[in-house]
Amino acid sequence: MKFTADRVPLQRALAHIHGVAEKRNTIPILANVLLAHDGEVLRLTATDMEIALVEEIPSEAARPGSATVPAAVLFEIVRKLPDGAAVEFEQSEEDAPLLVRAGRYETNLNVLPVDDFPAMVAGDLPHHFTLQPGVLRSLIDRTKFAMSNEETRYYLNGIFFHVANEGRSNMLRAVATDGHRLAKVDADLPVGAEDMPGVIIPRKTVAEIRKLLDSDDADVEVSLSETRIQFRAGSVTLTSKLVDGTFPEYGRVIPEGNDRILRVSRQDLASAVGRVSAISQERSRPVKLIATTNHLTLSATSSDQGVAQEELDENQVTYNAEPMEIGFQARYLTDITDQIDAEAEFCFADSASPTLIRDTQEASALYVLMPIRV
Repeated sequence: MKFTADRVPLQRALAHIHGVAEKRNTIPILANVLLAHDGEVLRLTATDMEIALVEEIPSEAARPGSATVPAAVLFEIVRKLPDGAAVEFEQSEEDAPLLVRAGRYETNLNVLPVDDFPAMVAGDLPHHFTLQPGVLRSLIDRTKFAMSNEETRYYLNGIFFHVANEGRSNMLRAVATDGHRLAKVDADLPVGAEDMPGVIIPRKTVAEIRKLLDSDDADVEVSLSETRIQFRAGSVTLTSKLVDGTFPEYGRVIPEGNDRILRVSRQDLASAVGRVSAISQERSRPVKLIATTNHLTLSATSSDQGVAQEELDENQVTYNAEPMEIGFQARYLTDITDQIDAEAEFCFADSASPTLIRDTQEASALYVLMPIRV
């Protein structure tokens, strides 16, 4: 095998690939990238047996062939090569090390047998539709922070994509929750998604898809079944298993009738939360909110540093209901306000009940946050 690839597309592809390759090395071949040249394009593949990513880049080959080498090592090498470098790959025989050369630099990378590299079969994917990259970015970015990390509740370790009825029309909805906060975002239902099953996309898959959306503006073709999902964007194909579980009936935790309405500048609130919570070293960093007529006081207490307090006035706050005191974990609160563009609307019931939070300029998004005792 002998071929040459330009550094820029090669580095971009390896940046995607090495995130998928298994880093724990429990099965050595899973830490490798499969380089396969068919004489026309170079195809790079990585898998951890849950996700498989394939990317094609232009490349000239003197001798087509394939080899597997450590993904992380190759990425680091290519990343540190000078701009404009042409990277040459050469292997004299099947089990020989792979020579990597660029200008005056060269190294030999150990290989593992190509036949040992696992193939992840997508199977039949009967549901097909296309999403604009901006739409998929919004669905992911506004919900991913609420995914759970708890292995015991594995069915919360992802984003739930499904068809939901909103008024008289169906919508494509993304929902994530970890039991402390919930994020729900809607988008127009794309053609072909009408009969799709509800699916839970695993958190690692969500992260890898989001990386791809940063580097490619091509429309995303989505194909799925009840057990697999596949994303195609430009020259990249990502196939993933889905979480085998049932997402909870999230509608039950979305409060209704919360009639104490507070509107506040997102930037002013986020800045104040950051300042008052800075004195606390507690993991939860609780922050108390006290709302009175067109006035909001934020405070946090630390056993070492005492009390920090900041007030927002009628130029920043609108509130005309009964006085209200409630506590939230600072990080959870800022995770939600980070999704809001200009003004946040908090809908309270009482200090012990879930709070509904909306973006006053984005009706498609809704958030729920559980209070804590302060």
